[in-house]
Amino acid sequence: MGLALSYRDPVFTLEDITRIHDELGNADTLPEYLRALRDIGVRHYDSFVADGHSEYHTADGHTLASGATHTTFIVSDTCDRPAFLDFMTLVEQGGVGYEQMSRRLAELGVEKWTFDTAALTITYTDRAGRTLLSEQVARAAR
Repeated sequence: MGLALSYRDPVFTLEDITRIHDELGNADTLPEYLRALRDIGVRHYDSFVADGHSEYHTADGHTLASGATHTTFIVSDTCDRPAFLDFMTLVEQGGVGYEQMSRRLAELGVEKWTFDTAALTITYTDRAGRTLLSEQVARAAR
């Protein structure tokens, strides 16, 4: 008779995620960052604009949440998608800090962004769950 293992909690910790973020958490190494998270068991994670906390999800449905990372912003009930897309062009050009970006996204009605570590995508959604933008962060997977 075999031994069946059942995990009640994710096998990764916030310390693991912080270490990976400190090493690879920037735009230049985003694909490697997502692959490193995938390698420790993160299937996808949501980062919430309102306070910067993230929720890391495993393939089998477990979740590990981080604490808030900045002051709380009120997320608009309505989304201005054209203004959001214009702002994201500015963000991609650089020079916009994380907290500044979060504040503006909240004003524009963006609730969160989600990184999918298997598909290597980022998806921005509004409070109603509508996809505002979904992009591939890397073409080549390891």
